[in-house]
Amino acid sequence: MSDSKAHKPEASAYRATLNMPDTPFPMRGDLPKREPAWAKEWDEQGVYKKLRVARAGAPKFILHDGPPYANGKIHIGHAVNKVLKDMIVKSRQLEGYDALYAPGWDCHGLPIENAIEKLHGRNLPRDEMQAKSRAFATEQIAQQMEDFKRLGVLGDWDHPYKTMNYANEAAELRALKKVMERGFVYRGLKPVYWCFDCASSLAEFEIEYADKQSQTLDVMFPAADPAKLAAAFGLPALNKEAFVVIWTTTAWTIPANQALNVNPELEYSLVDTERGLLIVASALVTKCLERWKIAGSVVATAKGQALDHMPFKHPLAHVDKGFDRISPVYLADYATADDGTGIVHSAPAYGVDDFNSCVSNGMDYKDILNPVTGNGVYAADLPLFGGQHIWKAVPVILDALKVAGRLMDTTNLTHSYPHCWRHKTPVIYRAAAQWFIRMDEGEGVFTDPAQKPEKTLRQIALEAIEQTSFYPENGQDRLRAMIAGRPDWCISRQRSWGVPIPFFLHVDTGALHPRTMEIIDQAAAMIEQGGIEAWSRVTAEEILGAEEAQHYTKSTDILEVWFDSGSTFWHVLRGTHPEHHHDHGPEADLYLEGHDQHRGWFHSSLLLASAIFGRAPYRGLLTHGFTVDGQGKKMSKSLGNTVAPQDVSSKMGAEIIRLWVASTDYSGDLGIDDKILARVVDAYRRIRNTLRFLLANTSDFDAATDSVAYQDLLEIDQYALARAAELQQDILAHYKVYEFHPVVAKIQLFCSEDLGGFYLDVLKDRLYTSAPKSLARRSAQTALHQITHALLRWMAPFLSFTAEEAWKIFGSSESIFLEKFTDLPAGDEALLAKWQRLREIRDVVNKDIEDVRATGAVGASLQAEVTLTAEPEDLALLQSLGDDLKFVFITSAAQAVAGEALSTSVKASEHAKCERCWHYRDDVGVNPEHPTLCGRCDSNLHGAGEARSKA
Repeated sequence: MSDSKAHKPEASAYRATLNMPDTPFPMRGDLPKREPAWAKEWDEQGVYKKLRVARAGAPKFILHDGPPYANGKIHIGHAVNKVLKDMIVKSRQLEGYDALYAPGWDCHGLPIENAIEKLHGRNLPRDEMQAKSRAFATEQIAQQMEDFKRLGVLGDWDHPYKTMNYANEAAELRALKKVMERGFVYRGLKPVYWCFDCASSLAEFEIEYADKQSQTLDVMFPAADPAKLAAAFGLPALNKEAFVVIWTTTAWTIPANQALNVNPELEYSLVDTERGLLIVASALVTKCLERWKIAGSVVATAKGQALDHMPFKHPLAHVDKGFDRISPVYLADYATADDGTGIVHSAPAYGVDDFNSCVSNGMDYKDILNPVTGNGVYAADLPLFGGQHIWKAVPVILDALKVAGRLMDTTNLTHSYPHCWRHKTPVIYRAAAQWFIRMDEGEGVFTDPAQKPEKTLRQIALEAIEQTSFYPENGQDRLRAMIAGRPDWCISRQRSWGVPIPFFLHVDTGALHPRTMEIIDQAAAMIEQGGIEAWSRVTAEEILGAEEAQHYTKSTDILEVWFDSGSTFWHVLRGTHPEHHHDHGPEADLYLEGHDQHRGWFHSSLLLASAIFGRAPYRGLLTHGFTVDGQGKKMSKSLGNTVAPQDVSSKMGAEIIRLWVASTDYSGDLGIDDKILARVVDAYRRIRNTLRFLLANTSDFDAATDSVAYQDLLEIDQYALARAAELQQDILAHYKVYEFHPVVAKIQLFCSEDLGGFYLDVLKDRLYTSAPKSLARRSAQTALHQITHALLRWMAPFLSFTAEEAWKIFGSSESIFLEKFTDLPAGDEALLAKWQRLREIRDVVNKDIEDVRATGAVGASLQAEVTLTAEPEDLALLQSLGDDLKFVFITSAAQAVAGEALSTSVKASEHAKCERCWHYRDDVGVNPEHPTLCGRCDSNLHGAGEARSKA
């Protein structure tokens, strides 16, 4: 509302006769001080429970909470996540759904174990680690819960879910049993990602890629059967010692080499050099000779197929008898001529392709060499390098190869390499006996033939993705690609704080105990009573009896933490919170997390639900970006660009965080810094000011007795409601697809342009000067009352504290969230089009008045009289308003005359100014008893009141 037109009555005898607005809703929100009391009130009065009662029997909407780790204070990313969830749940509640939301926490796993190790040291006994972890998680949850409540998040805080609750731990085992019955679980030795800091295997979800500097090396493997090699190249004999040359970036795997791989379709050359006869891919001969800085000539060529099972010796065979073994050549498509030498060295314990190649060529599991221990140190009995950490051993290995005369070249290389996403340290592939969930064809342990699905898990999951809605849509391609290419899921971990895998393995055969499925039920029952600690304490003798226990070993593995959170649709929505699921189809309507969860929670949940039910556990997946600073840089403590939600709440109010989240396009990264927050504060103030005006001007309005029927409203009031209805249709459509920043933008525009810049500006004269109970004033208040109802609901999902504060003054029920989006009368298109054109004309008139004001010819717009010349269509619009036209332009007089084009003539009024309404009129003083009042003010105060029909 512009200052030039704002009605600021002068001190006069008539000021008390104006309907001056009044409301207890303060101009200043004072949010940091007042919000905590409101949050506490919601909690103590059980508003969430009352919402459930209010929506009893209504269609359910279930947003299942992706559990954050119970570890550390919440950061701004947590705030984004929880506020987005809260806005969705509240908007669905206002739509009329029974919108349920149970907050959750991920309580097991390495983050908490790591925290305990930092506090109490490593190698704690299992019982002690579990006890301390449970206590630590409990403390962290209490702290995080208070911070989430402070953000205005409504949920079932009295009954959150925790993966460490006994019932959840037990139900998770029952989910495992179900997956086993369906034939997806097996035990296998194969390379899995291994983190030395975690001292455990990792899942695909727990890997991220970062640059790492490695040393490349070209290594010579001497031929073990020169005559056979000569024949393969079509030569009668070899006149020099011959070598296969491999290229690798993992020097630490050379001690475990057991084979070599060539591509059967590639051509390989035998090259005569000063170092001997060297075998490399023909396409790489020139590059290799240049790299090795030697000359050479090709003696003969042969396809890789001719080298199948050709024997070579380990490069250190002549140095130590511990390496005196044969490395046969195996054919493999993954050997290419893209780089290196076209020949791949194979250490089957440390690479998936290597492992598969060696096993498919007849290598027995027991013969696979695995000298790297779980903490990254070579086994003590490894010749030359035993007891050394593999990263520190690299230069030692290079020196040994160089001294042995087997190193052709070495250089430094920076390349993308897998890292642990918790420790940010490099990981390796390492063969270990683990439990897996199978993605493709194959037999599982203890499969129930009656329950085994016809399709593979990969097929089921890919089909489920097609049935899922994605927000934004590109998430579907991302998840599909991850499922299509992922390996089998390693679900076992070698840690203490987690749900146990309650298996007993035969000491000789490694086979599971025949009563394994019964034992799972027994373990679940024990855990349901006493937690995972109860199973940890039990002995094999107590479960199997003394005789059988001699032949079985109790597994100490736990289920990896992604199994915990990935199975929450089962152990929460169908277990501890059974009301939080749909009776048919997916348990939840929506899962919402950061876009990294395509490879995390979304992924594990999809696989487990597909394994158990043959479908996804969600109807929709929504992803948001990460928080960055105002320049788009990732937040880090070292850069000093982090923003703590606790600080923002204490300085500006949690409402500002909520408005920032709502007004930012969450599909990309969300920028935040002091400048951005300052703009958000400014936007908040503008919305609050509009709301205050609406509340003040409806403070004496009782909808039950004072409302005016729609058909009796003044035309501009009908238009204001039509415009609000049109906007509400847009807003509800955005809410339906979880779009918030367009909602905020449109509400801001509505407040500043539709209301402040036009409707409320025009309305002030009528609100302030008309008789308090006149049709003119009650018509305006009827429209304002309905618009306020609508606006409070529109803003309630994101400006929750402010909407509730206003509702306490304005509303009739206990909470705005007990309400539904209001029904606004649908405006006809002709009315909307008419007033849109009138507003465009008004903009032209305002500009012309401003031009005249700049010359000093007129002061405020009320001093002006305007004559508009308009072509027939516009002329009809303008003349349809009759004498009310001047109120639309906020001038003392206005008329429209026929002409060819729109133009405006502005002049200063020659009449006196009414002391009460400030209009310049020829009837000021018409009543001698009130010589400073105009005729309409006299009528409004002492007579029948002025007649107005349009504005």
